Amino acid sequence: MEVLFESRHAEARSLRDQVIRRLRFATRRLGALAPRARILLEDVNGPRGGIDKQCRIELRGPRLGHLTVQAEADSWQRAFEQALSRISRALAGQWRRLREQSRLERRRQPATDL
Repeated sequence: MEVLFESRHAEARSLRDQVIRRLRFATRRLGALAPRARILLEDVNGPRGGIDKQCRIELRGPRLGHLTVQAEADSWQRAFEQALSRISRALAGQWRRLREQSRLERRRQPATDL
């Protein structure tokens, strides 16, 4: 999986390797659906504090299309973990939909005699 990590904050950039490793681990079984990923960590309201750390994860693939989730929390780690949980569930749901769709297509095809 090709992962692009983006952040303008030094504290968030220090998590880069850990975040990429966790994303690859969480999506390892369904990684073929999403060969490209983008992780964006932002501080949405600057130095004022509060629940302002935002993590956005985007997955792209030929069969998957474009899948995006976002989470906000009071720390970079919590925001990432929430977004990772959401993207994992969304990816599994998309896989189930694609699998069901292919099953329906196979049923619709007429049987051929050899």
